[in-house]
Parts: sequence; C-alpha cells; structure tokens
Amino acid sequence: MQSKSYSIFGGHGSKSGIEHAAEVIFTICGFFAVLAVASISIYMLTSGTPALFKVGILDILFGSVWKPDAAVPSFGILYVILTSIVGTALAILIGVPIGVMTSVFLAEVAPKKLADIVRPAVELLAGIPSVIYGLLGILILNPLMYDLELKIFKDSPTHQFTGGANLISAVLVLALMILPTVINISETALRSVPQHFRSASLALGATKIQTIFHVVIPAAKSGIITAIVLGTGRAIGEAMAISLVSGSSVNFPLPFHSVRFLTTAIVSEMSYASGLHKQVLFTIGLVLFVFIMMINVILNSLLKKGGDKNDK
Repeated sequence: MQSKSYSIFGGHGSKSGIEHAAEVIFTICGFFAVLAVASISIYMLTSGTPALFKVGILDILFGSVWKPDAAVPSFGILYVILTSIVGTALAILIGVPIGVMTSVFLAEVAPKKLADIVRPAVELLAGIPSVIYGLLGILILNPLMYDLELKIFKDSPTHQFTGGANLISAVLVLALMILPTVINISETALRSVPQHFRSASLALGATKIQTIFHVVIPAAKSGIITAIVLGTGRAIGEAMAISLVSGSSVNFPLPFHSVRFLTTAIVSEMSYASGLHKQVLFTIGLVLFVFIMMINVILNSLLKKGGDKNDK
C-alpha cells in the first residue's frame, strides 16, 4: 500500500510524489546555477578573446602603454594587472590580520555585552554602499595623503602630484572594505570549534591566549581561509570606491602614483568605448574573471588539503 503523508498545502498526498517533486525542483535549481556559471564563462570567452588575436596577446598582457585614442592606439594593460595584484595583496596584508584579530576578540575574548555592541558595528560596515567608502576617502584620506606627499616630494621637481589620489589611498579603502567579510566569517568559524578543544587545552596547562593561537585558530583554519579568499574576491572586484580615490591613471603601481585597477579600467571607459577599444575592455574583464576563477581554485585546493590532513 502506498504511504500517505500530510501536505503543508493541505490534505494528504503521496509521500513519494512529494519527494519526487522536491528532487525535480532541486535538480532544476542546481542546473540553473551551473548554467549561469557556464553562460557567464562562455560570454566572457567569446567577448574577451577576439581582441587578444587582433592586437596580440603579448601586446595586451605585457604592454605598458595604454593610449586607445591615439593615431596608432596602444592597449597594454600590464600596469593595470600589476596594480590589481599589488593593490589587492597589500589590502589583504593590512585587512586580514586586523579582521582575524577582531574576530578572535569577538569570539573568544570580549565580554558578551561588549561583543554585542561591536558586532552590529561590524555588520553595519558590511551594509554601507561602496560609493560611501569612496566619498569618505576623498574627503578624509586623500587630503591626508596629499599632505604626506607634499612633505616627502616637496624638493622633487620630477614628481607629479596627484592630490592624494594614489595607490596608498586605494589600498587603505580596500583594506577597510574587506574587514566585515573577514570578521564575520572568521568569527563564525571560531565559534564552531567544539568547546572540548578549549577545555582540553586549558586542562593541559595552556593559557587562554595559548589555547586561542595553538588550538582554536588552527581548528578554524578552513573557515578563516574561506574568509580571506572571499575578502580577496571583494577587494579585486571593487570598482566604485577605488575609482574615486586611486586617481585612475595607468601607471606603474608605486605608493604615490595615480593608478588604475582592472575594474576601474572597465568602468571609466566602457561608456564611450567602441570598436576595438570596447573589445579590449572586455578582454580586461576576461582577465579579471580568470583571476577570480584562480582564487576559487586555490581556495578549493587549500580546503581539500586541510580536510585530508584532518582525516589523517
């Protein structure tokens, strides 16, 4: 006899029929997600590769001159790629230690009342639109950078002053923007560590700080790595905020140079680009897409290695 079960929509229905319908819905959702990723990948490949063959892979990826409107146009994006790599790396070096230590404070050290005050403030940072970070950078950070620039290069006749819109400003804004991602995910990972790990460490004579750094953080390593990689994705994909504070000029990524990131290169010129120029901007998008895919592959490999070690 076929089993019956009560349906949440009223009445009785076939249990196997409900389960079959749920499996179909889940399968459709899964295929939709795969289809979305495949469609984006195909679109980026078909839109970004033609310029590579028209201009030349070496000329685009390793060229240092960006003059799309010249009589003989140049589409070198080497400095743009280096700026994204250097800027993102520096933002991670600044933001990740602060974010992880803040998550340790919230999860392990802070009294509950204080943690309940700090945590909403961190969540508020995550909800602030990126353009607000850029506006704050223009109003607060850029003037400070300009004063510092004047003090350092006041006797240099060759230095081109940027008004504080430079790589340092962009890095600091990015470091601030990744903090909510790193803090929230890392705190969740730290809180998921079983309490008996801490109890066993303390019972063996370790101090609370030793337990945090030698037991809790290593146990939450996979979650912290996930936080770092998601923060990296946030940093490398940000456009609006850094377009306001970086100066948006194609230069070698030195601290006080006005620079352009991969994202800002697309945003700043796509509205008026046409022909080969527009195709090269799609190529820049393809390069950015490849970077993000590489980050995801590295994440999966790191998590897999961590899981294999834990199994052993």
